[in-house]
Amino acid sequence: TIIKKADYVIMETTYGDRVHPSNSMDVKKLMDIIRDTAKRGGTTVIPSFAVGRTQELIYELNKVYDSDSEYRKDFEDIMVYVDSPMATTATEVFKKNAQVFDDEMKEYITKGDNPLDFKNLKFTRTSEESIQLNANTKPKVIISASGMCEAGRIRHHLKHNLWNSKASIIFVGYQAEGTLGRYLIDGAKEVTLFGEKIKVNAHIHNLEGFSGHADKNGLLVWLGGFQKEPKHIFLVHGEQDAKEAFAETIKNKFGYEPVVVRGNSEFVLEKDEIVEERDMLSDYIDDETINNTNETLSDIHRRIEDILYNAKLAVNEKTSPEKLAKINNMVMELEKSTINLGAAVSENDDE
Repeated sequence: TIIKKADYVIMETTYGDRVHPSNSMDVKKLMDIIRDTAKRGGTTVIPSFAVGRTQELIYELNKVYDSDSEYRKDFEDIMVYVDSPMATTATEVFKKNAQVFDDEMKEYITKGDNPLDFKNLKFTRTSEESIQLNANTKPKVIISASGMCEAGRIRHHLKHNLWNSKASIIFVGYQAEGTLGRYLIDGAKEVTLFGEKIKVNAHIHNLEGFSGHADKNGLLVWLGGFQKEPKHIFLVHGEQDAKEAFAETIKNKFGYEPVVVRGNSEFVLEKDEIVEERDMLSDYIDDETINNTNETLSDIHRRIEDILYNAKLAVNEKTSPEKLAKINNMVMELEKSTINLGAAVSENDDE
């Protein structure tokens, strides 16, 4: 542990109630899934965060394509597409800063192997290139954002593959409650994409070993590195069950009494003691209203993404002047509404 003492510690608890499989185990699972999916003639779709996670996936796939691994022969005809403008740009930034790579990656470069590139890897930038991926029926791997499937091109790829029992969807990061990704790993049988009901027939996989969040054991190791007990430990960034479970684990292992933070809370400290704890939102509205509003916002977010995608297709096609004018007027009204919403959100409560 780099940090060995602190008065106050604020800890995440995303995986405070579970232990990850080792990364090496999940890397093998990833390759097995891709191989098995290709053998049955399907596409492997991987929702991935554009920065960090996508580059990690490219790095692991590079080991297969540019080495004599057990998978190399099976992977020879499997193309890998990174379909995310942000991920493409981020990968270029990684490549330009090889001096900060770790020793393992530097060794690959020394041997003449770029760890973020291989012959079967292609990057797509334009919408047209993205659409063409689903017109190609050959087995392939598509890595696309967003990682939780709430926006971006990944929703387009899910629409074209979720219904297909030959396809596989692999999640390689945390899926927050209320997101499309979470619905899928929780076993949803049907989802709505671009206004259409899509049956979930594809194979759904969740590989937690790729997560950037520490698991329970990792968090305990970090906390155990402190030479002196912190005055207060606040547990945040996790679902309520995970926070409470991890609080109990800390109490049993170290004898500390951590504070489980609920929602948006404010703590007033005097002489190292918590003299007041207040839920900032509950002063104004009840929990049910908050939850309903959050669910509505998430639903609107998904629908807006679908509507904008369909509107863009309509504009790019041979649309009549009347229909185009109608779409344009509605877009202008939508722009006004978004500005008004932004202004309302940024207002101070005491105004």
